[in-house]
Amino acid sequence: MFQPNMMDGQLHQLDMAQNTSESDLARIRDDEFDSATKSGSENHEGASGDDQDPRPNKKKRYHRHTQHQIQEMEAFFKECPHPDDKQRKELSRELGLEPLQVKFWFQNKRTQMKTQHERHENTNLRTENEKLRADNMRYREALSNASCPNCGGPTAIGEMSFDEHHLRLENARLREEIDRISAIAAKYVGKPVVNYPLLSPPVPTRPLDLGVGSFGGQPGIGGEMYGAGDLLRTINAPTEADKPMIIELAVAAMEELIRMAKMGEPLWMTNLDGTSMINEDEYIRTFPRGIGPRPSGFKCEASRETAVVIMNHINLVEILMDVSQWSTVFSGIVSRAMTLEVLSTGVAGNYNGALQVMTAEFQVPSPLVPTRESYYVRYCKQHADGTWAVVDVSLDNLRPSPAVRCRRRPSGCLIQEMPNGYSKVTWVEHIEVDDRGVHNLYKQLVSSGNAFGAKRWVATLDRQCERLASAMATNIPTGDIGVITNQEGRKSMLKLAERMVISFCAGVSASTAHTWTTLSGTGADDVRVMTRKSIDDPGRPPGIVLSAATSFWLPVPPKRVFDFLRDENSRSEWDILSNGGVVQEMAHIANGRETGNCVSLLRVNSANSSQSNMLILQESCTDPTASFVIYAPVDIVAMNLVLNGGDPDYVALLPSGFAILPDGTMAHEGGIGEATTSGGSLLTVAFQILVDSVPTAKLSLGSVATVNNLIACTVERIKASLSCENA
Repeated sequence: MFQPNMMDGQLHQLDMAQNTSESDLARIRDDEFDSATKSGSENHEGASGDDQDPRPNKKKRYHRHTQHQIQEMEAFFKECPHPDDKQRKELSRELGLEPLQVKFWFQNKRTQMKTQHERHENTNLRTENEKLRADNMRYREALSNASCPNCGGPTAIGEMSFDEHHLRLENARLREEIDRISAIAAKYVGKPVVNYPLLSPPVPTRPLDLGVGSFGGQPGIGGEMYGAGDLLRTINAPTEADKPMIIELAVAAMEELIRMAKMGEPLWMTNLDGTSMINEDEYIRTFPRGIGPRPSGFKCEASRETAVVIMNHINLVEILMDVSQWSTVFSGIVSRAMTLEVLSTGVAGNYNGALQVMTAEFQVPSPLVPTRESYYVRYCKQHADGTWAVVDVSLDNLRPSPAVRCRRRPSGCLIQEMPNGYSKVTWVEHIEVDDRGVHNLYKQLVSSGNAFGAKRWVATLDRQCERLASAMATNIPTGDIGVITNQEGRKSMLKLAERMVISFCAGVSASTAHTWTTLSGTGADDVRVMTRKSIDDPGRPPGIVLSAATSFWLPVPPKRVFDFLRDENSRSEWDILSNGGVVQEMAHIANGRETGNCVSLLRVNSANSSQSNMLILQESCTDPTASFVIYAPVDIVAMNLVLNGGDPDYVALLPSGFAILPDGTMAHEGGIGEATTSGGSLLTVAFQILVDSVPTAKLSLGSVATVNNLIACTVERIKASLSCENA
């Protein structure tokens, strides 16, 4: 049996007896999910070092700062609000504090200053809004008293058909909305956007102009993950000449989304599995203008899904309009995302009227399905009935290039407020795509719309809303062993697990940022291998990291595969790193009503003394469209800090794991959250291994062979355990 090299900060020889006391383990408590339903939209912030400890019978972890310490840090903050490690250590020595206490004080101070600034801005916006309302009322009164200049009587419609009158009213309403958005945009782009035709004929379809350059995504899922080799074809921000067309297109897309979300047959037809698929002929008749004809060779994927989720409607809108939050919540679908330009931030302190130009890359967690890049405008609007809507539509016409392979017709969601902090979400996903690069294994899943369609977006949102609600829960029972009750510890552990999942998903797909090398004849299906260098990232061990992934089919339902892989009792059947040792769950945090959705801390008691007491952080999550079991070896000292509320960003992680998708042939027995009973699974296995701690080292063929054998052996063990060796 081969043994991979132990990595510093990853696979340590750990001594539980020395580092974790019985009182520490007793402090690890569980989450009761139903308690979160009472506060699904609240944001419970943890106490800072200066706050009172909410546990009256417990000893405080942090002392109050003295007046002298506060004055010195205040003075330093005025000169340098973001001190580096060296400055924080110097301050801690001078003031008699721990460096972590100094770090937390500066973090809290920055948050306080930001909050004060936002309050001041909100006050100014409210004042401006009241002034606009007063002006609006004066204009309304003036219009109501208007008279005809010829006869002096009240103004009249005149002789015109009902249809013509209706069209003129609709045209005027759309022009008013476009003018309003244009005026808001002018405040931010510096000049008014005027003199454009209303709903002009569509420009002939021209693909997007994509060059080569760096991509500024968020940390952990963008260019930083793969260093200098991680390049996404750059899309420039829109020019001044583009902005009138963008505004016009956004308004028309919003109209189309609202109608598509509310219409039934014959526009939408129900499939055997209960999903709504579009009738293309009816769509063309209903929306003849659109964004132009479908490009040659492209296929249409259009679907609609509705669900009730446990989150306040305002919080949902904020997530969708904040690119960092959006790409984090949908990390299994969005590999990278970036806002190129904000044309409008909205009015009255919220996102009503917000307009932003974006680029994103959408993924399926497998190296066998190419990602889909899209350049589009996102528009948010609050409607008269209290419903919010967020719509995307591609801007391919603005940039000519033959490279575009995907474009978004009006897609997005309607969000309706429900009682008790819930929201009803209706999602429409309408894509035209060249899918010829999809591997035969995934053809059925992709063509059915379940890979990138509305059902997957809504299922992911529903699961993530439950995860966020459980993270904010405060009524945590203390009776069960292994349940984390320390609120700060729960937050830190969930944040660490979230980073682990994002890193795994971004590193396993066939992104334009990756250069995969294919290895054949390994016993598994083709294994994709790539390397990257990690130098100054505290969240990853320094050196050469080798990533390997393969995808294959199993004639077993996804639920059975998921239950097998997440069960610590069966882990020794497939996990070579555990070396046949007994795996025990030390702690866990429930992430929803589904028992499989949780974050766990596992201990491996290996028969090999050199690997005794190895710790593993694991997150497992499942919904009807996808399931994940993702894990990473962790250092016990670092995890003790995390469980006590320490900063998880400095815990080094190299995540490995599994992505389980239906093969596209199974039938659902209902809507989101209900079980599936038939069909096979598409399983992706991926590993990240530190092969050399020196970033400038050359990758050896022996290292590649080691990881290749690890993948092949793991695949064979899984097939054998699930009784499908010939799959």
